[in-house]
Amino acid sequence: MDKSEILHIIKEKLSEKAQNLEYLISETRASNNDTKSSMGDKYETGREMLQQEINNLQRQLNEVMNQQAGIQKLNTEPSVQVQSGALVKTDKGIFYVAVSIGEIVWDGKKIITVSPESPLVKAMFGKKLGETFSINNIQQGIEKIW
Repeated sequence: MDKSEILHIIKEKLSEKAQNLEYLISETRASNNDTKSSMGDKYETGREMLQQEINNLQRQLNEVMNQQAGIQKLNTEPSVQVQSGALVKTDKGIFYVAVSIGEIVWDGKKIITVSPESPLVKAMFGKKLGETFSINNIQQGIEKIW
């Protein structure tokens, strides 16, 4: 499998997510400004709720930016053990240890992107081809590492 192509898909998804969040932040700010100019002091609660929504969106955008920075450091060279940047096939699925953005489909295969901090990766971290690990009382064997 070509990890660089999979990484490219992840970068595109993160970029789309960041653009969407930036758009939502600007729209919410515009809505907040409209509220300020037309409604008076009795609508302070509404403005505060809009500000909280902006803060929430900003936190999400910051997380996406942190993920983008994290994937820039990933190595696309083949791995011999489970580590950041490894693509791992177990008897239960294919996992890409990078950032957690959910499932992507590449070359007709489902690949689950997982964060190095996830319980799944912590259970398999450092394991090599042929080794097994257990999570939630479910045993998995490592069949291939790219």
